[in-house]
Amino acid sequence: MKVCILDNGITSLTLAKALVNQKIYVDIISNKNSPTMASRTIGISRSNVEFFNSYILNIDKIIWKLNKIEIFTDNLKNEKLIDFEDNKNYLFSIVKNSDLYQLLKKDLVKNKYFKQINLNKNLIFDKKYNLIINTNYFSPIAKKYFHKKILKKYNSFAFTTTIKHEKILNKTASQIFTQRGPLAFLPISNFETSVVYSLDNLKNIKDDYLYSLIKKYNLKYKIKGFDKIQSIELISSSLRSYYHENILAFGDMLHKIHPLAGQGFNMTIRDIKILINIITKKIDLGLPINYLVNQEFESKCKSKNYIFSNGIDYVYEFFNFERKTHSKLLSKSVKLLCNNSMINKFFTRIADRGINY
Repeated sequence: MKVCILDNGITSLTLAKALVNQKIYVDIISNKNSPTMASRTIGISRSNVEFFNSYILNIDKIIWKLNKIEIFTDNLKNEKLIDFEDNKNYLFSIVKNSDLYQLLKKDLVKNKYFKQINLNKNLIFDKKYNLIINTNYFSPIAKKYFHKKILKKYNSFAFTTTIKHEKILNKTASQIFTQRGPLAFLPISNFETSVVYSLDNLKNIKDDYLYSLIKKYNLKYKIKGFDKIQSIELISSSLRSYYHENILAFGDMLHKIHPLAGQGFNMTIRDIKILINIITKKIDLGLPINYLVNQEFESKCKSKNYIFSNGIDYVYEFFNFERKTHSKLLSKSVKLLCNNSMINKFFTRIADRGINY
């Protein structure tokens, strides 16, 4: 069996590693240059870390585990809105994009089932692939077969950087719903913390202005310096059709969501679990690997992903409405609701494992 994956980002490499672990030949077809990621980070839930370690590649050495997530809102000043905590285990992990990319790439180049091929317009038709998996949002295949989607523009941009600070026990992530948009402090070591600030209607922003906003909401770090700021326009999208014959869309092609909950890559890992399970079951039964894999994958994932994506969007819209109305009543209601231990555990489980039914 042979699979072709278009593009060489983290999603592509993660999927490729999961497939070669099943002794499936994988060709990645992409441009020579690897994606620029600089100081960007990824959040991975505990259950997804466990899956990654067991079925893809052990990443314990490059992740930073967090045992507490605190949520604040400007409407309640410094009063904590929600508190998610696990004293016995970690809740979530943060990893640098560049670290994960290099670890996956280093492992794959040594694997006999893996090959990277430079992009050529006609190359994917020169060989027979059981499946062609496209993770490239801007590829010709995406424009031809996967242009129909439910799209929402937030009219905002996510600005990312990493702050260098004095040593601190750094195991708690913070999310602050400010009057300008959601701001997240995501620890990656005792000396560094990744920052993601989603600001409305601001594409071009001076670094000093962003640094001043971060410092305003920084409650615990003695900052020594900042990495270069990167930005990306924020959109939410859900693909209407997941596949065309033996071509399957994957990763951000299927679902792009607001980064406020750190769930984008977690959705992709859950998709990988399902796709690998479908493929291995068909191989065990001696069934062909063809468009029927894509058909079953869409059937199992599409509705779950749509509901989960809309749930993230609902959270964004709720707090967006809350900050525009300056309503303390809404904030107090959320605080009261999420202080209920059963509800708190329910939301923690959804964030960790996604929607299962």
